[in-house]
Amino acid sequence: SLSEAWKHHKTVLKQFLTDFTSETSMSLALYTVLQKPIRDHVEQYILLLTKLNEVLKEGSEKDVVTSAIKEYLKLESFISQVLDEACLTKSLWKSLGYKFTDILCVPERRLLEDSKNLPISASTNRSDRVLLFDDVLVLIQGNSFQSFDLKLVWVDEDTKEKSAPGLYRLRIITPEETFFLSAKDPQMKAVWQWKLNQAVRQALNGKRDFPLWGKTGEGSEPPSCRFFTYCFRLEGKLKSASYEGEWHWGKPHGKGTLKWRDGRNHVGDFREGLEHGFGICLVPRQAEDRYDCYKCHWYEGKMRGYGICEYGNDMVYKGYFKDNMRQGFGILENLSAEHPFKYTGQWENDKKNGYGVWEDKDRGERYIGTWLDDHKHGQGIVVTQSGVCYQRTFHADKMVGSGILLLEDDSVYEGNFTEDLKFVGKGKLSFANGFILEGTFTNKLGQGLQTHGILNTSHEQLDDWITKAQLGLKEFPVEKRWKGIYDQFLEFIHSGCKEGMEESFTGFHIQTSKELRKSQEYLFCQRGAEDVSWKIEDILEELVHHQELESLQGYLEKALKSSLHPLGKLLKALTIAFQATYSGIGANRHLLTMAQEEVKYYAKKIWEFYQGLLHLALEQKGQLPAKGVDGDTSDQKAYSVVLPLILPCFYPELFMLYMLYHEREDDLYCQGIVDLSLFPDIKLLEFLDVQKHLWPLKDLTLTTNQRRSLIKDKCFLSATECLQKLM
Repeated sequence: SLSEAWKHHKTVLKQFLTDFTSETSMSLALYTVLQKPIRDHVEQYILLLTKLNEVLKEGSEKDVVTSAIKEYLKLESFISQVLDEACLTKSLWKSLGYKFTDILCVPERRLLEDSKNLPISASTNRSDRVLLFDDVLVLIQGNSFQSFDLKLVWVDEDTKEKSAPGLYRLRIITPEETFFLSAKDPQMKAVWQWKLNQAVRQALNGKRDFPLWGKTGEGSEPPSCRFFTYCFRLEGKLKSASYEGEWHWGKPHGKGTLKWRDGRNHVGDFREGLEHGFGICLVPRQAEDRYDCYKCHWYEGKMRGYGICEYGNDMVYKGYFKDNMRQGFGILENLSAEHPFKYTGQWENDKKNGYGVWEDKDRGERYIGTWLDDHKHGQGIVVTQSGVCYQRTFHADKMVGSGILLLEDDSVYEGNFTEDLKFVGKGKLSFANGFILEGTFTNKLGQGLQTHGILNTSHEQLDDWITKAQLGLKEFPVEKRWKGIYDQFLEFIHSGCKEGMEESFTGFHIQTSKELRKSQEYLFCQRGAEDVSWKIEDILEELVHHQELESLQGYLEKALKSSLHPLGKLLKALTIAFQATYSGIGANRHLLTMAQEEVKYYAKKIWEFYQGLLHLALEQKGQLPAKGVDGDTSDQKAYSVVLPLILPCFYPELFMLYMLYHEREDDLYCQGIVDLSLFPDIKLLEFLDVQKHLWPLKDLTLTTNQRRSLIKDKCFLSATECLQKLM
């Protein structure tokens, strides 16, 4: 009567107990009102149905009555079992100390098994008693206890039993602990295993089995995959984190959400307790009300593969990660108005390392060269918005030694100069008209440029190879540029082109984090904007059928235009790298050959990548790839088949470079056209040596018959011929 459950229903209870005096004990009154009537009712039905069954003849009616008797008998045993459990639970609460009952005693909780009745002990003497309730498993040791929610308990056979005779153990797996229950004989172990599995399954279903042992064909083992929310308590990476999602054998496995108290959270795929697959992670920034948002591929708990990170300080990184660090090819862009910049290039250990392009939008400069630990280090080319271009050696962001400075007026300076392009120390200045000034240069404040040296005026105009000097070819061989892009795509082939990991290697066709999320839906649900299916199995299948040259060209053209085909993705990444180098500020005539060689190398690498895919496709079909050809033939194939298909992607940048390279010649040609346009018509016809019969008739002295003859016989044909010549 003191129980909270009865207090809530006091009014209803009083109506039931109106016939009882205050002298009657409450437990007896409750038994008489709540238990006895239903048990008597069921008993009477069983008796009635049994008598009816005896008088009925064999047939369908008798079968119906027989099955009804069975159901009522099941109900009778079910009621007895439930009441027995209630009695057992009541006596347990009386025998346990208040320290336990204050926390464990819940009105609806029932004891299913007790290690005092059915002996079993937990591993390493960790408990004096094991209690199995209908919702929790409790281990008691001394004055303390541990309870485990049955929805997150997995029961497994002990794999080491065979190596340890006489040991009959069950392995109990929970989110944070794994322990063993040891029985003295196999029968005891089997009973506990069955009871534990039944209890777990019923807890997951949210209801008791009816009949007691479950329906025929119903599995006694609970599912190993479950969906649940749990808060981690023990020390470790997940301490104080709350996980909601799919579980498998005690570990987050499948789709889920992980949240920490400090504001961090991770939504995505998990495998065996670790982030694995695609995931979105939010990390709060200290002392700022902002987050770093990582949308990335994960491998065994760490970022690995392609991802997009939107930092809280307005910077965005799009590129590859390894072990939670930026590694491989990547683009870092500062979108804030204060100091906008963009870096496109190689990363190692979270820092700019190797070949990369840096664009400083404030200064209007672009640096193309090598990096070491976030600093410009080694050979570098700087191109400015004004058209000036220079090549220097850098050491930790500082220029060292002498360099070459190519000015917009075609003059060339070789020697030492400052960052703001002032000549200092010994140097040689060659003017476009052939004059050469060689000596020591100084720049004093308010006095301008001063020099002490020799001016040589005997030389003729500078050669093109000086004024149009091509930079970067020796310093940055094409093989060493954009290695990070090729490495990822080749690794994808070596991994066997597994579809689930495709975007981890080849995700660079995605420009925004929103697209990255959408592309994940495409990856796992096979939805795409394109009509053509570019599933990896289909791609490998098609490659085998398109080996003939004509068929191959058509296939490659389609593949390279697609944003979902691996070859199309590779071309997209290379286009981004090319534009980062040669578009805008990078459009400088001194970089033309560097750009040409780069595009040719792209064709070679795309051909290599195609060959790798074909090799894999043939291997999977059990066919032998065609015999390897020598390097030259392979290069020729790349240039003849791939180059014409990829060139349109690079036309804008290449066209601008060609125009700048031939700017002087174009100016002279245009001036010539202007000069010619000043001639009168007849003078121009004479100068161009146009045949007389093509001149306008009004300028010729002819008889009427001659005129008619010219018009009739020659004019049309001659005009056609003239047009053809002009074309």
